[in-house]
Amino acid sequence: MWVPSLEGRSPVRYLAIVEALADAIAAGDLRPGERLPTHRDLAWKLGLNVSTVTQAYREAARRHLVSGEVGRGTYVLAASREAALFGLKSVAAAHGVQGGPAPIDLSTNVPAVDPDSTDLAAALAAVAAEGRIDAALAYHSPALLRRAGIGGAAWLAARGLHLRPADVVPCAGAQAALTAVLLQLCAPGDPVLVEDLAFPGLKAAARWLRLPLHGVAMDGEGVLPEALDRAARATGARVVVLVPNLQNPTGAVMGPARQAEIAAVARRHGLWLVEDDAYGALTDRPPLMALVPERGVLVTSLSKTVAAGLRFGVVAGACAPVRDLAGQIHATSWPLAPLMGEVACRWIEDGTAARRLAWQRAEIAARHAQARRALPGLVPPDRVPGPHLWLPRDGDAGAVAARCLAAGVEVVAADVFAVTREAPQGLRLSLAAASSRAELAEALARLRGVLDAQNGNKESLSVSRSENTVPSS
Repeated sequence: MWVPSLEGRSPVRYLAIVEALADAIAAGDLRPGERLPTHRDLAWKLGLNVSTVTQAYREAARRHLVSGEVGRGTYVLAASREAALFGLKSVAAAHGVQGGPAPIDLSTNVPAVDPDSTDLAAALAAVAAEGRIDAALAYHSPALLRRAGIGGAAWLAARGLHLRPADVVPCAGAQAALTAVLLQLCAPGDPVLVEDLAFPGLKAAARWLRLPLHGVAMDGEGVLPEALDRAARATGARVVVLVPNLQNPTGAVMGPARQAEIAAVARRHGLWLVEDDAYGALTDRPPLMALVPERGVLVTSLSKTVAAGLRFGVVAGACAPVRDLAGQIHATSWPLAPLMGEVACRWIEDGTAARRLAWQRAEIAARHAQARRALPGLVPPDRVPGPHLWLPRDGDAGAVAARCLAAGVEVVAADVFAVTREAPQGLRLSLAAASSRAELAEALARLRGVLDAQNGNKESLSVSRSENTVPSS
């Protein structure tokens, strides 16, 4: 019988069990399909209350480490579902289900690619012509790091967020920036408030840093103020991480009134507001953290708006945590490749980044309109166009995603994003992932076929919406 050692782990006993379980699965000591001890047996072996083990198994199930059914027991799952999005595609996914068409990928949330762009070739040629190749392949220079801070501040100024370069810490992308912020603000075991459908990178970082996530209910504008207020009081959390603009996966966008309400809740409870603004530049909406600058930290990058592989991100804010991070360059700026920093700075300085952003916004608007035509009734006309689309579904969205794959289109089901058991069911489509609008049209036609078959006829493609359900976007 598997009995974990809890020594040196989280002081919160149920989290210590979850940590030991995750480590045992990663090390191969527990294999997929292996049955775990009963709640009562493990509690007796560890000298803990049964309720503590029950809470641990419940948290492990929420993290997709195990699956349990009354009367059958608790079993180890094959892998965490959200982490699978960061791994290589399986052979089956790459070549399609046997006998079916090769799948079109609408699962990877990346910007659209302009096949006619020569921007990177031109930037590298300019670096070479100026004799800067050696510098770009060397360690960071203080001049490049200062330049990156200035460039990051200029990029944020276009979002209406005016900060000093000293308030901007360059990082190797938004994921690295977010991880650094969580390390700065949290200790293992600290509760963190998030949307009840959260993007996989946040879930992966929280698992690594041993931070329990507490989902907050949403509607079409993001988290509900009253739900955030209740969660803050119930958990005692000091940190909330939100995506107010084009939330991933739902595409929700906060209006000015909702932003003001959320800012008021954060200020009332003394919450550190961490805003992921990776998609914000694709909208005309300002960042939320501007309303609580004394407790707001913004994370963003160029990866969702300019180029996926340009690993240039920033942590920004005029507050103590950002000032502290500015002194930790080996954990923040140092992983940024100097060559990528050079290209990113050039593109911001000469207007290439802004031009590529404008192209991206136009392409996303066209693809959003394409999806509205292909899926009548599923994409409300007032939704802000974004690179991903959320389709609420009744029942098991995972089963629908499997049928989509069999039909030749890859989408992502809600369980990859779910933080709570009550999180809404649905599918996320990444419209920008298709290589062209023609490929997107084929993917949407395949998806339409699956949904028509599920609904029984082609006239039933509509989804009821209410204030308590995350609308499609």
